[in-house]
Amino acid sequence: MKPGTNEVRVRRLRLAGTRGTRAAVLGVAGTAAAAAIVGLAVPAGAVTVTAQPAGGRWGTEHFQMMNTTTSQTSNSSPVIAYGVFAAAGTDYQNADGTDTFVFPGGTIHVIHTPTPGSEQQSFNATTCMFSYSEKGTFKLADGTGRYRHVAGHGSYALSVIGIGARLANGTCNPSDTAPAVAQQQLIQAVGKARLH
Repeated sequence: MKPGTNEVRVRRLRLAGTRGTRAAVLGVAGTAAAAAIVGLAVPAGAVTVTAQPAGGRWGTEHFQMMNTTTSQTSNSSPVIAYGVFAAAGTDYQNADGTDTFVFPGGTIHVIHTPTPGSEQQSFNATTCMFSYSEKGTFKLADGTGRYRHVAGHGSYALSVIGIGARLANGTCNPSDTAPAVAQQQLIQAVGKARLH
């Protein structure tokens, strides 16, 4: 981005934001603010349904993650699952861009893919306010323990808002590694799943 322009730029980072995953850094007029991360998410009611393999009871499953950390190194968020099964646990971002949900009684490996062109971001150079959103699909695989036979797929939506840090002169901090002053991340996912 050229200094003095009003372009918005997005750079992907492996750290920053609430989960240590992909982060969006948004900038306007030569400034940037760390935005946030991906895991999975989807608006309530949006379900991808395809033919289901035989065996086990298929049903609608929801996953929701909400996080307010501004840590640059955090790679986890609380997760709640409900539908075919209900459990509270932790979502860990893996180095390969996948996630692992750790619940009492077992784990679920989650593979997620953003929908090309679904990303939206904004940055206000006066208030240092930023937002980021993304939609995509997910697949459940490689469960352990109670979830060893898990299968499933669906859609997600990620929404992040935050306020970037300011420099001593009052302008928004342009550093890619400056933690946000405040940040909220909401990830909602819904799809079809079975345990056996």
